[in-house]
Amino acid sequence: GRGSSLLWPTPGTRCEELRRRVREREPGPGVQPPQPSLLWVSPGLGGRARGGGIRITLGLALRPYRMTHRQIKYFSFPGELLMRMLQMLVLPLIVSSLITGMASLDSGASGKMGLRAVVYYMATTIIAVFIGIFMVLIIHPGKGSKETLGRAGQIEPVHTTDAFMDLIRNMFPPNLVEACFRQVSTLAPSLLLENATAVWHNVTQALGSLPEVLSFEEVIPGPGSVNGVNALGLVVFSVCFGLVVGSMKQRGQALREFFDCLNEAILRLVAIIIWYAPVGILFLVAGKILEMEDLAVMGGQLGMYTLTVLVGLLVHGLCVLPLIYFAVTHKNPWAFMVGLLQALVTALGTSSSSATLPVTFRCLEENNGVDKRVTRFVLPVGATINMDGTALYEALAAIFIAQVNNYELDFGQIITISITATAASIGAAGIPQAGLVTMVIVLTSVGLPTEDITLIMAVDWFLDRLRTTVNVLGDSLGAGVVEHLSRHELEIQDAELSNSVIEENEKPYHLIYPENDGRKHRSSETSM
Repeated sequence: GRGSSLLWPTPGTRCEELRRRVREREPGPGVQPPQPSLLWVSPGLGGRARGGGIRITLGLALRPYRMTHRQIKYFSFPGELLMRMLQMLVLPLIVSSLITGMASLDSGASGKMGLRAVVYYMATTIIAVFIGIFMVLIIHPGKGSKETLGRAGQIEPVHTTDAFMDLIRNMFPPNLVEACFRQVSTLAPSLLLENATAVWHNVTQALGSLPEVLSFEEVIPGPGSVNGVNALGLVVFSVCFGLVVGSMKQRGQALREFFDCLNEAILRLVAIIIWYAPVGILFLVAGKILEMEDLAVMGGQLGMYTLTVLVGLLVHGLCVLPLIYFAVTHKNPWAFMVGLLQALVTALGTSSSSATLPVTFRCLEENNGVDKRVTRFVLPVGATINMDGTALYEALAAIFIAQVNNYELDFGQIITISITATAASIGAAGIPQAGLVTMVIVLTSVGLPTEDITLIMAVDWFLDRLRTTVNVLGDSLGAGVVEHLSRHELEIQDAELSNSVIEENEKPYHLIYPENDGRKHRSSETSM
């Protein structure tokens, strides 16, 4: 009634309890724990190896039928559907995971975690570049003449300065809605932008000749854009937005709950798509094998180049990265990598680290038990800027092109290639064959012909899948390393959160007076 006091539960108690359950992976009442997909988990390593063999065998078995491009397109349609479903989830997953991850951490913990992640990214990328340079100098796959290599495709000219400025421009998109489907890319002008004439009066006066007119063209790069998600800009915005929401404390609770629920809903959709993934990957890989016009390009000089890239990626992915993980965490890296097999197979099939991101989240959080506060920050940033395989590939390919042109590189040029490849890999989008675009920057930095990129395009579809797999592996092991190094900050935050929950449980209710009672109390105070 209006004359009596009302009892209300203290706000925030239930959502704090739910947050604790999410962190401790404790299912609530009536909620069944997530069950792994039988298509992926039950067969084990042998089943996955057989699955990979089936994909390649199917593609090779259908090659004698010489299917037309239209027929191959129809055949690859189930794989195209998988790519579309995964790409559909990338954008909301990046935004929601970063905002919730940053909002759940205090500024000190997020700063330390970010610093550790960036140091790991830079260290592994630099190591990958030097592995690629070492392999190509030792094996020397470019021995011979480039006349024996066939060309495929075309490469658009890119100025190095413009490319790096575009990278910075993309970090600060002027329109967030446009950043969801377009990114900045400076266009090389194909028409005359400015004509000017200059008369050298001093020369004509000195020589006493007729005025000499000098005509010249000034080429001005024009602003432009290309299709594709501006992941770098969305990452920068989401990190800043999440930090601000976290600093708002109770006032930002509604936003935190919204993005937390959005992230949970996206991961549940991922669990559904996982069931279809083996079928989609089967048709993706088999369709790519059918698209190859001549399997003989994998042999000879290009075959040695492919073998060099493959050895470099294996050394980095199976030796260096697990060794770093073991040295930091003192845990078995192979057990950690077994839990990542779903994500690695998806990366191999889709050749896109961004499209693999939803599966990577599920593998790390459910299979390997990595803290969600770490994965929500490390994985989206890693999928955007940490490209170990791409950096190794670009440095190796640049020196290979120098070798086929009989161009001797000195030590300074090799260092230039290593620095440029490291920086260019950061700007490589997490989409198929994005490394070819950024490799133009590496070649331009040492004066190599950019049109020679077409020499290696015939095998790039295959190598792109391998380097994407290494990229995903590097991001995932990085999440494990950052979690281990940040465990003290996470434990302190858990302790503070549990103490606040206990204090709220001791006072689960507070008294709220009705409006009439409030007036009576105020009137009594004034009378006294």
